Amino acid sequence: MSIVQSIERAFAVLTALEDGPRGVTELADRASLPKSTVARLLATLVRQGAVEQLADDSRYRLGGRIAELGRSAAPTRDLITLAHPHLVELAAEVGEAAGLSVPDGDVVHYVDQVDAGHEVQVRDWTGVRVPMHAVPSGQVFLAHLSPAALDDFLSRPLAWFTPRTLDDPARLRERVTQVRSDGFAWVHGEFADGLTSVAAPVVGADGETIAAVHVHGPSYRFPDPAGPGAAATVSAAVLAASARIGERLRG
Repeated sequence: MSIVQSIERAFAVLTALEDGPRGVTELADRASLPKSTVARLLATLVRQGAVEQLADDSRYRLGGRIAELGRSAAPTRDLITLAHPHLVELAAEVGEAAGLSVPDGDVVHYVDQVDAGHEVQVRDWTGVRVPMHAVPSGQVFLAHLSPAALDDFLSRPLAWFTPRTLDDPARLRERVTQVRSDGFAWVHGEFADGLTSVAAPVVGADGETIAAVHVHGPSYRFPDPAGPGAAATVSAAVLAASARIGERLRG
């Protein structure tokens, strides 16, 4: 609890600095904390680069580390806001959950999901990070790596999740080549048994793949060859949604 309380108090100090430099006394008043506590927190925050003391001044201001974190978070937040209405349309169109993910090193970070109206829903993957080779979004990202970057990825051990996981570098390279040709990726039970999903890339203003749109559902009903969930229909819908998001980003 003391750790949680310290984090809460540190954020109170940071929030008190959001509109400009302040001294210890003013920060203590704004954060409703003792001056001694604020002084200790400031010393720690300065060491972490989150706060800096003004030269020849007793006041403090937000530091460069906070600005860096803000710059990192803003593009993803704006992307989610822009893409969400398209995910709503996509989920309604194909009748399964639609989501958005971004690359994060060697993993896929799921940042948004819109569920469909089924009584039996797949789990919400928002916030989860998954190794790229095991999911279609990740295979989309791998398909758009440079040859050297892909070679580096394939040179490392690939985690195994189900009997269908592509943990063999040669087979994964073949899949990535196919994804590059098709423009989308399908995965059937390679990360979780009984889960099928498809993804397509979102291309940003600089021509790089910055995100992926996916649709996923239980394998027993998805894809559904007799309805709107047919594989070809879903592939086209996911491609169209990702293209619309990319056009808005570039426009």
